Amino acid sequence: MPDISLQNSTDSVLAIIMGGGQGSRLYPLTHRRSKPAVPLAAKCRIVDIPISNCINSGIRKMYVLTQYNSESLNRHVTSAYRFDHFGDNFVHILAAQQTPGDDKWYQGTADAVRQNLSYFLERPYKYFLILSGDQLYRMDFRLMLQQHLEKGADLTISTTPVHRDPARAFGLMHTDEKNCITRFVEKPGDDDALLDQLVMPGSLLKAVGIGAKEERFQASMGIYLFNRSVLEEALANDLTDFGKDIIPAIIREKKVYSYIFNDYWEDIGTIASYYEANLECTKIVPKFNFFDSQNPIYTRARLLPASKINNAVIEEALLSDGCIITSATIRHSIIGVRSVIESGCEITDSIVIGSDYYHKIRIENGEETSFPLVIGEGTRIHRAIIDKNVSIGKNVVIHPGNRVNEDNEWCHIRDGIVVVPKGKVIPDGTVV
Repeated sequence: MPDISLQNSTDSVLAIIMGGGQGSRLYPLTHRRSKPAVPLAAKCRIVDIPISNCINSGIRKMYVLTQYNSESLNRHVTSAYRFDHFGDNFVHILAAQQTPGDDKWYQGTADAVRQNLSYFLERPYKYFLILSGDQLYRMDFRLMLQQHLEKGADLTISTTPVHRDPARAFGLMHTDEKNCITRFVEKPGDDDALLDQLVMPGSLLKAVGIGAKEERFQASMGIYLFNRSVLEEALANDLTDFGKDIIPAIIREKKVYSYIFNDYWEDIGTIASYYEANLECTKIVPKFNFFDSQNPIYTRARLLPASKINNAVIEEALLSDGCIITSATIRHSIIGVRSVIESGCEITDSIVIGSDYYHKIRIENGEETSFPLVIGEGTRIHRAIIDKNVSIGKNVVIHPGNRVNEDNEWCHIRDGIVVVPKGKVIPDGTVV
């Protein structure tokens, strides 16, 4: 546990959570929402992870920077995170805006912070913690801050040890044995000679519980802890991205250290990574524990009834609030809020995100009608992601078969996973 005296220091930390870009690799889940607003593990949103990590670390002053498809993210954050009206804790949304001094949208992570820097500097924060809004992990930022203070660092970058093959796609840090970063390489790819130069020192491996003779590389997690003056100086230019532009320059000029995080961490940037990270949570002993009472994951409270099960077979599944399940079979799947699953359904290796309401209102020829949002009798769903407010008829089959990437009128298939877009209505007997 961190030193209790750090509490005064955490009061001097402002967290800045990046709301993400267009999220094209998560399409169609990001067709009408930003990446951090994508639902996670039956009842949360991805943005709940960094916000909860901050709250559990005693950091309760946060800005969330948004730009693309930000309405659902704004609505979620505004309704979920309300602190004491008489205190100075907050989670505020900062949407991209055109100003007299700058009429461009965010050009990158550094540009997003630069365009809002005047707001961040209004109060006497000493440290700025910059976080990604689309990662799944649990971290105590007080430990990172403690190391930052002990080292007298200008900037601390959180890294995670990875094997050679995944290291090819990450920004990699190389440090000396005191964890001072001496070099940064952006995505070395197939250059094995370059990778050989970036292997972690054995003493650092041993310090985080990895065998000293193992081969690991320090991959940047995109988590940065800046001193105030260092951030101001770093952004006094027109560079647009932290990883590609800002960090390499600071390493050459300042005291930059790595904080090694050797625990579960997943960058949820593609349909495949989103799918795997969610279904990992259904395992008997998942890598990420949503049941940690000491470090809970907070989200928006919903006034929904308990889920009702009218005879079903359910194995290794997460089941959210307000569901009605009748004589169905559910295996290794996630069932989101207000899901109504009728008799004879089989759902395996799938994510059903759920619904905002039980009945959908439709206006045709000037008349208002409604129809229930259900998964109809006898429907079979395998290896799929069913987005919100989807109505599926009876005896429908949703299965990727041997298809890897395909688009049709009912779905988008990515990495062998069927994704049914938000609000889709699939008629009885359809084979997707």
